[in-house]
Amino acid sequence: MPKIAEIEGTPNPNALKFVLKEPLTWGISHSYDSAEQAKDDPLASALFDIDHVTNVFYVDRWITITQDGEADWQDLARAVADPIRAAPAAHAQSAETVATANELLTNLSPEDQQRLERINILLDEEVRPYLQNDGGDLHILSLEENILKIHYQGACGTCPSSISGTLRGIERLLKTIEPDIVLVSA
Repeated sequence: MPKIAEIEGTPNPNALKFVLKEPLTWGISHSYDSAEQAKDDPLASALFDIDHVTNVFYVDRWITITQDGEADWQDLARAVADPIRAAPAAHAQSAETVATANELLTNLSPEDQQRLERINILLDEEVRPYLQNDGGDLHILSLEENILKIHYQGACGTCPSSISGTLRGIERLLKTIEPDIVLVSA
C-alpha cells in the first residue's frame, strides 16, 4: 500500500502529480481517459468512481490525476488519496505485461525495429524525463513509413502546450536522427 510522499502541481492546471514512497508498477505505465477504459484496473476504476476525475496515469512511484476543472483541488486530492493508498504496491513486473508493452517491436520489420530503438533511446534521454517530471509521458502507438504516432499520457494528455509546441519540439528533435519523420499525436 503506497504512501503519498508529496503532491505536485503540473503545467496543466487540471492535473496533480502524486509522488509515492513505493512503486505501483515497475516501468510499465497505465493511462486511462475514461472509466470504461479503466474497468479492468482496480486502482484506476476506483479513481474514476470519484466525481470530476477525467484521466488517470501512473507509472513507478507516481500517479497523475486530471480533473474536469469543476472540482476544488483540496477536496479532490483528499478524495483520491484513499484509493491511491489502498492500491497494492508493485511486487514484480509480470511477463505478460512486459510482452504486451513490447508487442509493438515484434510486429515491425527488423529495419523498423532498429529505427524505433533509436527513436526510443532519444526519447528516453531527451524527452520523457521532462514529461514525467510534469506528471505525464508519451507512448508510441505506431511507426508506419515516416509517420510516428504517439499518445500523450497523464497531465500531458490534456495540456494545451503538448498538442502544439511540445509536439513540434519533439518532432524537431527526432528529425536529427530521422530527417523525414512526421510526428502525430493521437
